[in-house]
Amino acid sequence: MSLNEEEKQLFAGQLSSILEYAQILNQLDTSEVEPLDHILPVYNVFRDDEAKTGTPRDEILANGPLVEDGQYKVPKII
Repeated sequence: MSLNEEEKQLFAGQLSSILEYAQILNQLDTSEVEPLDHILPVYNVFRDDEAKTGTPRDEILANGPLVEDGQYKVPKII
């Protein structure tokens, strides 16, 4: 894909505006601004990884409409 002259002029002007704004931002004094990796104070909210006994299979399978040989039975699709 190639650009025509009008598009080249338009994009060159837009790029110049972006670069000029970046130069303005570079003039700001950020020496007392602490770097951050997230805008909000986020902490690890995960629980400890502990092995626990799961729900018995019969209880889980009781939620399905069709069960056969300890598994959910579903209609064949192919």
